[in-house]
Amino acid sequence: MTHSHTNTTVGKYLVSPLTRLLDDGRFAASVSIRSGSGSGTHDRVLRLATVFADHTAAAHYATSEGLRWIHHRHAPAGACAA
Repeated sequence: MTHSHTNTTVGKYLVSPLTRLLDDGRFAASVSIRSGSGSGTHDRVLRLATVFADHTAAAHYATSEGLRWIHHRHAPAGACAA
């Protein structure tokens, strides 16, 4: 079962963390990063490899990875060495 959590808006982006209970009782994380509206809407979904003991930690990680993606997307070329 997939659970959605609190969305975060950053400029033109909507970051939506998702968690899913795995068969072993741990939680998988993914994040939707949506921009635009109407017929110009674009949605990227990142499925993250790290698994977590609880859904809160998975959602927090998904949100931070979505925000990191936005930051790297808008950083000047060569500014992000990490």
